[in-house]
Amino acid sequence: MKGIRLRLTASYMLVIICTVVILEIFLIYIVKQNYYNSLEGSLRNQTRICADMYSTYYGDTSLQDNVLYNVDTFWNQSNAEVQIADQDGNIIMDSQGIISTADGSDIKEALEGQTGTWIGYINGEKVMTVASPLKSGPEIVGALRFVASLSAVDQDILKTEKIFILIGLLVILVVGSVSVFLANTIVVPLREITSVAQRMAKGNYHIKSQKNRDDEIGKLSDTLNYLADEILKREQLKNDFISSVSHELRTPLTSIKGWAITLQSENFQQKEMLDDGLNIIAKESDRLTRMVEDLLDVSKFVSAKIKLNLEEVNLINLCEHLRKQLTPRAVRENIEFTVDYPENMPSIYGDVNRLKQLFINVLDNAFNFNHPGGHVHFKAEIENEIFKFTISDSGCGISADELPMVKEKFYKGKSTLSKNGIGLSICEEIVNLLKGQLKIMSEPNVGTDVVIVLPRGEKADA
Repeated sequence: MKGIRLRLTASYMLVIICTVVILEIFLIYIVKQNYYNSLEGSLRNQTRICADMYSTYYGDTSLQDNVLYNVDTFWNQSNAEVQIADQDGNIIMDSQGIISTADGSDIKEALEGQTGTWIGYINGEKVMTVASPLKSGPEIVGALRFVASLSAVDQDILKTEKIFILIGLLVILVVGSVSVFLANTIVVPLREITSVAQRMAKGNYHIKSQKNRDDEIGKLSDTLNYLADEILKREQLKNDFISSVSHELRTPLTSIKGWAITLQSENFQQKEMLDDGLNIIAKESDRLTRMVEDLLDVSKFVSAKIKLNLEEVNLINLCEHLRKQLTPRAVRENIEFTVDYPENMPSIYGDVNRLKQLFINVLDNAFNFNHPGGHVHFKAEIENEIFKFTISDSGCGISADELPMVKEKFYKGKSTLSKNGIGLSICEEIVNLLKGQLKIMSEPNVGTDVVIVLPRGEKADA
């Protein structure tokens, strides 16, 4: 969990630092532009006023005479350094008495009739200059330039930058602490769930994970609890299955052993007694064989080792086989058994042995849970290349609470007629392999309908 906490915190901090840095750069740029724009606006206003005053009151006099006699008028209007350039762009007057070359593009723009602005260095000092044209009537006779040092402005900007940086660091510190807290809101519940999972891994499935929030972690907690409940339920089903199978295995073994001992006795060597005993031993052996085969099938299905031998299966022959195989049992148990199918029933591509196993298992249940005088009906239909097989009976039915579980492995119903709980689970696996569906509808004391839907299949699937 340290790794998750570290990664989450680092991710939060990376996002926070990037966001703060971008905002700092943006804000500092805006502040700098505001300071510079404010100073430029002030200088532009002053130069425009002075230039307009020159044109109005001094335009009739030459520029050189105005520089000699009226120069105070210009620099008294501002605290900035004032320079005047002639038509050639040469500085002919400086309010500080320092005549230098005309650096910058602002004077050139002013001589072209526009107000120009320039930021650069004059005599090693960073300055902003604004120049406006001086006119005598329509003619431009020179340029008036105001020069302002940017040292004080840059210092104010630097102070503001420091304040922003301190605020940014404070934000990173505060939000970083919050990110650690947020990471803990994820890591701590995960640690608790991990602890519960580790205890479950050691076999304690009765422990429950505490759900504190209705989010993804809460869903994980619910899933873990559901998993534990399912394992407990499966364990109970497995124990019930072992108990049931042990009982069912013990019964035929007891009969086989009892008759074997009986037939060994010299007092029971009559032909009729010998035939009865051997007949019972043979039937009980067949019963044991079927149970063992069912168990082997379950094992193969669970380990996904079952492979279908797909071929073209004649369903008419299969239906007739079911009729011939189960009719004697129906007569013996006084149950009406009917098989119904279309005369033009097409073939299906499937595993003939698994199809027989599927139908016989379902029909066997229909007979087992029926009563004398009842009926079992097998009906085959086809519609749009889809086969539908319906096995209906008039037996005891299945209660609503048991119905969702009857296809689960090892589930043994509450009825005394229930066997080992393998048959329907095998049927479900066979239907799934054939890419079909198995549905069960039942009503207690009315009967049960089992519907098996299978696709016709293709030869290529084989």
